[in-house]
Amino acid sequence: MKSFDVVVIGSGPGGYVAAIRCAQLGLKTAIIEKYSTMGGTCLNVGCIPSKALLDSSHHYYDAVHHFEKHGIDAKEVKVNFKQMIDRKSEVVSQTSGGINFLMDKNKIDTFQGLGSFKDANHINIKKENNETETIETKNTIIATGSKPGSLPFIKIDKKRIITSTEALSLSEIPKHLLVIGGGVIGLELGQVYKRLGAEVSVIEYMPTIIPTMDGALSKELQKSLKKQGMKFFTDHKVSSVKSSGKEVVVTADDKKGNPVEFKGDYCLVAVGRKAYTEGLGLENVGIQVNERGQIETNAHLQTNIPNIYAIGDVIKGAMLAHKAEEEGTMAAEIIAGQKPHIDYNLIPGVVYTWPEVAGVGKTEEELKAAGANYKVGSFPMRALGRARASMDIDGLVKVLADAKTDEILGVHMIGARAADIIAEAVVAMEFRASSEDVARMSHAHPTYTEAIKEACLAVENRSIHS
Repeated sequence: MKSFDVVVIGSGPGGYVAAIRCAQLGLKTAIIEKYSTMGGTCLNVGCIPSKALLDSSHHYYDAVHHFEKHGIDAKEVKVNFKQMIDRKSEVVSQTSGGINFLMDKNKIDTFQGLGSFKDANHINIKKENNETETIETKNTIIATGSKPGSLPFIKIDKKRIITSTEALSLSEIPKHLLVIGGGVIGLELGQVYKRLGAEVSVIEYMPTIIPTMDGALSKELQKSLKKQGMKFFTDHKVSSVKSSGKEVVVTADDKKGNPVEFKGDYCLVAVGRKAYTEGLGLENVGIQVNERGQIETNAHLQTNIPNIYAIGDVIKGAMLAHKAEEEGTMAAEIIAGQKPHIDYNLIPGVVYTWPEVAGVGKTEEELKAAGANYKVGSFPMRALGRARASMDIDGLVKVLADAKTDEILGVHMIGARAADIIAEAVVAMEFRASSEDVARMSHAHPTYTEAIKEACLAVENRSIHS
């Protein structure tokens, strides 16, 4: 029987990073993956393929709507949807193959099959041919991630009523895509198909889209996506989803309780994700889960069984690949005897629509609810020379700072490259910078990041360009 210091179950961003960090720290490490490719949801049916389609559809949208203004005549631009999907698959294949390379480079043993606990120190691996191999381990890190959530009355047929997984590999562009859920996944995939010519209707239960982010971002994003032709029906509670042939009918109650009917040829159910623990055999070792099916852990990411850890989407917290990566590193270092720490307040959230949306720290709604004494600085992207040069003028940067100490408490932005720009805010907050600190830093001109400097200047009403 093969024996290891650490066995990681699941090879998504949390799992493979945990395995690499364990190996770097001199621990004999193995990783178990149920599917034939490494990388989990993120690399195979999540972050990477969705960004590939967002990028391809953005190029097409620019060619149709913006090239002429730039002085580029591109007549009869057409979508080759099959090629677009094929390129997405190539990107996924290259990225997943890169994980295999990293496993070999770090001398990590890989096993394909369904990993489940025999007991706290032995893991069964059921392979595709139904043979089972058992390995021994001193420590285990559970990194099995999440799967798309649904509503109890919805039957996902994977043909017309689909999840994000199917939406990434459709054989045709929908005529009218109904999207249930105005969160990150629904908006990103909705924008992909809107750009390619579909009519897109977003049906959201809450009064706003991206409801967990700062209210200013929600308002600005909805305004921008509406200009692009997406339709929004907030404050609508879906009660029924039926498919007949090539038509899907969604019934929802509006704010006043009146039923409203939506008809389309595809319906994307994007109501969040849920922890995936099926087949793990948690009951064999007595690992506790909460009412949402998430594995319970302490501040050190340990389950109630001390030598078993859990990270990423399978535990509480934001379901983000980079959060899982940080937890993978932390679990590895704790097993190795180190004392790492994660500041969850400084894990940024991003929506990869265009304009992009990003935020870190406290939202204004959270500060208000806590009775905090704070000040606000805001700066519109359209006031930037760089934004006008690229015709990306939608959006803003908003900085929240402590009224007394001036320490930055939150930074929220919507605009071109916000997903990249947010890192400056994370660095500033990691080192507990004040808005004055950032306002006095030199930012290259012309750049999008100048909007952060200007928003920090605006905290004290001394923005230069607005």
